[in-house]
Amino acid sequence: MLGWFHKLLPREDKFFDLFELHAATLVAGAEALKGLLDGSLEVEMGSREVLAQENRADEIAAQVMVALGRTFITPFDRSDIEALIGSMDDAIDQMQKTVKTIGLYEVTAFTPAMKDLGFTIVEAAARVADLLPMLRDIKKHVDAINALTKEIGRIEERSDELCDRGLKELFHAHRGGDAMAFITGAEVYDHLEKVVDRFEDVAKGVSRIVLEHL
Repeated sequence: MLGWFHKLLPREDKFFDLFELHAATLVAGAEALKGLLDGSLEVEMGSREVLAQENRADEIAAQVMVALGRTFITPFDRSDIEALIGSMDDAIDQMQKTVKTIGLYEVTAFTPAMKDLGFTIVEAAARVADLLPMLRDIKKHVDAINALTKEIGRIEERSDELCDRGLKELFHAHRGGDAMAFITGAEVYDHLEKVVDRFEDVAKGVSRIVLEHL
């Protein structure tokens, strides 16, 4: 009944700025994680950068929640805004868990499949960063949004394949030998795969928002 009245009021668009700032932390965190894995960054330096980006992401997520409590008219449903920033924060949190595991087990050498997963994580983060600005005008960008969410799904499928391949190679390398090396390697693979899973969760959240606005 009040729909006509809501249309007369200005929407609060700061949410889009915050989403895009948060996406930038995802990209920076992914780049640091990739650098740690491929050797272009020292493990300690890469870990520090991921943790720094996670702290920055937490600050931005908190700003979203404050804005949500103070804003009368939001660009889309409040629960969708909360779920979207939550899924984005889960992605950088999972990167933090990954580097913490690497530090805990003192892992300093990474397999080719782990390095490939690093590139995959950067690719997924970049696609999310491309996706979020399109929420400013869903109707205009609906086809591009749908294409990107599908691409992120394909990236996630590729990450599953990389993880399966890496685990198999790890098993063959250590069966009958260093069981702890297999256990720690498998733990790292699990965390890396979950990072890409969290990016897919972001894409699914965007898809739900799009469906509600068509």
